[in-house]
This record gives sequence, structure tokens and C-alpha cells, in this order.
Amino acid sequence: MTWTLAARTRKMTSSAIRDLLKLTERPGIISFAGGLPSPAAFPVEAFAAACDKVLTAADARSSLQYATTEGLPALREAVAASLPWKVDPANVLITTGSQQGLDLAAKVLIDPGSRILVETPTYLGALQAFQPMEPTVVGVASDESGALPDDLKAKAEGARFFYALPNFQNPTGRTMDEARRVAVSEAARQSGVPILEDNPYGELWFDAPPPAPLTSRDPENTIYMGSFSKVLAPGLRLGFLVAPTEIHHRLVMAKQAADLHSPSFNQRVVAEVLKDGFLDRHVPTIRALYKGQRDAMLAALDRDMSGLGVSWNRPAGGMFLWVRLPAGLSAAALLPRAVEKGVAFVPGEPFYAGQPDDRTLRLSFVTASREQIATGVAALAAAVREAIAELPAAQRDAALAVA
Repeated sequence: MTWTLAARTRKMTSSAIRDLLKLTERPGIISFAGGLPSPAAFPVEAFAAACDKVLTAADARSSLQYATTEGLPALREAVAASLPWKVDPANVLITTGSQQGLDLAAKVLIDPGSRILVETPTYLGALQAFQPMEPTVVGVASDESGALPDDLKAKAEGARFFYALPNFQNPTGRTMDEARRVAVSEAARQSGVPILEDNPYGELWFDAPPPAPLTSRDPENTIYMGSFSKVLAPGLRLGFLVAPTEIHHRLVMAKQAADLHSPSFNQRVVAEVLKDGFLDRHVPTIRALYKGQRDAMLAALDRDMSGLGVSWNRPAGGMFLWVRLPAGLSAAALLPRAVEKGVAFVPGEPFYAGQPDDRTLRLSFVTASREQIATGVAALAAAVREAIAELPAAQRDAALAVA
């Protein structure tokens, strides 16, 4: 007897990042690879107090019981109240992490062969969620401000939706400015393409908050997704989405088939933690921590990568920055050499829907200490120098000429 697999399993891909995390478990490896929040930011005391309150409340047993698919009303109301446009809590769906929101949207919106649009590059986890539904994924040309509106319009015909991460994007760390958001929203509206907006990092700004979400400009044609993972703790596996009524109902049915509902206890604990404006006090501590780590990484790059033909951006928030190696080098080929020197990163190739730029790589700055960042960037720079030295003379001279 043999198992016969569904054809769609051929479209499933393993996460390059999660595969890489196994490599980084080796002793002594400084990892800039994982997109993990810093454990130093987890509010353990607040959760301990909230758990105690939930389990000693008069209705404590209901926190351990099955619950409605849509989510705990108090938590849905808190989500609706936190968003900068008028949101009816009835349009909020609590999800088991924002990753489930991507999976539900894929099941509800994508047929085999459906055309969907994504930024270039885009979040790897979104591609993983979309691909089993067998779409045609089309990358929209993008620059440091995000997707280019004219290219979005040029590729929009027949598209089911455009997937975007406007704030401190994973993997690049870039942010859409106000003018680009207006232009992208208008391009999508004119082209009749709904938007799937993913915003797990929006509260992690360093000096100034990002512009208003794309959803606030056209909520009837946008699904908005958020997460408690980056501002509270990822182990809770709680996120949310806000969808127009006609889509919300279908998403609820898809979630019923997936898991009935997200954990009742976790929802009640988070609702308790959120009381009395806790996030307003807690999130600034995360911003300060991450800003210091970003600054440490930028300083190390400025110090150790100068003269090597390497370029990088300076994100205004979030957890990542984006690096491009000089011509002739490949991030995937560089990785084993870097690991030998005690540092790991994520090559950029898996983040592309179309032709990848194999010179790109993602660095996460939030889980390493400032001392580890300095040591790790120095090791990465040493790996780059060695790789450049092995290039043919003409390539080596060309790489260093742009430094």
C-alpha cells in the first residue's frame, strides 16, 4: 500500500528560513537569519498577572472551553478600536497568527491559475501560503519606496489581489511613503484589484510612525492583517484580520474548517494584557531596544563593509535590513563561508516571485546583542573579502570599483 499525494503538494515549499535555523543551532553561530522578535521584549510579568486573573475569574472555565470562530468579542473590540480608521468589530477575525490570515485568504481568493500580484521581493511566508493554491504569482517592480504604481497597473489585468507589506517590509525593511501609498491605492482602485495588506511590523517605528495603512483609503476593497507576535509574543500564535463583510463570512468558514477557532485561553490572556493601555507603555520599550540594535548594525556595516562594494539600506523601523553584494558574488554561495566564520544570514533568492537577485541577503538585527552584532558583521565582512579575492581579476576590480 502506498500513499497518493494530492497534486497541490508539489507546490508546497519548505521555508528556507526555518531550514536555515537548524544550521544556526550550531554552537557559536551568531545568527542574523531568523525573523524572531527579541525575547528581551516579552512582557513576562504582565502575562503572569493576566494568566492569574483569567484563571481565577468567575468564568475561568470558559477560558478552557471551545469558543466562537470569529474570536473573543473583547479582543475583536480592542483590535477595532486600535486601528486608525472606523472598524466594526464584526469585521474582525482573530487568527492563529497572521500567517493563518494568509492561508485563509489564499483558500478563499485563489483558484488554480489565478493571477496574483506581489512586491519585489516579498515575504517568503506569503509565497508559501499562496503556492499550494496553484496561482500564477507575478512580481510588481519595486524600489526603496515599495511597488511602482505604473507597473502594478501594467500587470493588473485579471489579478485577484495585490499583496503588500507597506511598513518595514520583510525582507527589505523598506517603507512606503505617503505619496507612494496614495499612488498605489489609486492604481489598484483604477485597475479593479483588491489589496491584501499585511502589517505585522507597523508599530515598530523608531523615530516617527509610518503613514496610514492602505486599508484606511479603501476598506471595502482591502483585507488588512495584523499580529500580536511582534508587540507581545509570537508563542501566543494570535493575529487578526479585518475584511469587508462579504469576504469576512467566507474567511470565517475557511477558519472553521482549519481549526474551529484560535486558542480561547490565549485570547482571554491577551485581552486582559491589553486593558488599561498596556501597549502604549510597552511598545516604546521595544522600539528603543530595536533602534539601538539597528544603529549597532549600521555602525558595524559602515565600519567593516566600507570599500567592499557592498550596499545596504537604513530602515526606519522593524527588524530587518537589506544588503546587496558586489557583482560576481552570490549570497547563497557566500552563506557556507560565513557560517564557517560563525555568522549566518538569509540569502535573498527565496523572497522573489520571479527572477531573483542572487546578490541580495537579509539581516535581522533584533535577536543579537550589540556585541554579537559587531562580531558577526566583522565575520561577514571577512567572508565577503575572501570571496572577492577569489574572483577573476577583472571581476574583482569591477566589484571594488563601485565601493
